[in-house]
Amino acid sequence: MYKPAFELADILRQEGDAYRGAHRLTYQQDRAVDAIVNCRTAAMGGHLEECDQCPYTRISYNSCRNRHCPKCQSLARAKWVEARRAELLPVEYFHVVFTLPEPLARIAYHNRKVVYNILFKATAETLTTIARDPHHLGAETGFFAVLHTWGQNLQHHPHLHCVVPGGGLSPDGERWVSCKPGFFLPVKVLSRLFRRLFLEQLRIAFRKGKLRFSGELAELRRQTCFIRYLAPLKEAEWVVYAKAPFGGALQVLDYLGRYTHRVALSNERLLDVKDGQVTFQWKDYRAKGREKSRVMTLAGEEFIRRFLIHVLPRGFQRIRFFGLLSNRNRKARLADCRRLLTAPILELLPNPGEYRSVWQPLPEQSIRCCPGCGKGEMIRVLAIAPVRLWPDST
Repeated sequence: MYKPAFELADILRQEGDAYRGAHRLTYQQDRAVDAIVNCRTAAMGGHLEECDQCPYTRISYNSCRNRHCPKCQSLARAKWVEARRAELLPVEYFHVVFTLPEPLARIAYHNRKVVYNILFKATAETLTTIARDPHHLGAETGFFAVLHTWGQNLQHHPHLHCVVPGGGLSPDGERWVSCKPGFFLPVKVLSRLFRRLFLEQLRIAFRKGKLRFSGELAELRRQTCFIRYLAPLKEAEWVVYAKAPFGGALQVLDYLGRYTHRVALSNERLLDVKDGQVTFQWKDYRAKGREKSRVMTLAGEEFIRRFLIHVLPRGFQRIRFFGLLSNRNRKARLADCRRLLTAPILELLPNPGEYRSVWQPLPEQSIRCCPGCGKGEMIRVLAIAPVRLWPDST
């Protein structure tokens, strides 16, 4: 099984204690650090496996299952993708990205849960409102949105990725309304409504005392300063970006498998960990051509600070469903869509032979296949209790 030369867990083992001593971590950040450090080690416990056809044995330690751990997302991602297969429709799919301007990202840094919720709400209302407008699509659509809070350099960069089918149900629910081929909704119209809705919700949160300001933003506690800070944003062009449409259901699944459960930094991007310095790859999307690929080196303390920015508040849902895909009546609404599109469910799903499961990329690399003989199946024969790495204080 492939193992990266360097892992996030290595950095946290080397620098984590010093960082904790110098900085105050939130409860969720503290839990994330412990989980990532102990993931797939004796501290988590595990089990002994034997091959059913040869003498090969191995010990497999348990995963931490923390959503911020780069080693624990493959299986969660695969299960999530499988659940989405039955929700696909035989239409074009579009990828729309809503990004917060940098001044608002600074406010979000100190008010993550409140501002991220506003981001979801404003985005959902923007897409559903413009889609219902008879001057545009004139239909009720459905989509899911995924929150990413990072840029490639690990700086704070909150934005939502939305995957939307190219059409929706008519107001009377009796026909499917398709968008123009290759075009969903005008991004300028989306951008301006998104800007208005977000700023309205942010001002409401301020009036209700839900926002907290400190450090360089401390003066925003005063209403006059807060209003003055937001004033330039009312005229600025906010970034709403619509990517090229997907080719079909197979491409949608491939995208979902690679994107939805991504964490701020994968182990594969780490190049070196030495002398308290961390070197990793990143892409500068402002550059053109091959120059996008860059290498960055940070002090271990700064690297950990940037990574922990992206640990989400407790219980926060980073993937949410709206419109036709909202949890309420989802199955019934999708059934109506398929009926109107005259496509039986089996015709909407990719051929299993054409799509590789994301947690089992190649048959010979199955996690159940014996690496010794290559023919047998690994069978669990013994549970291994977790090993405490520190004395019991009691």
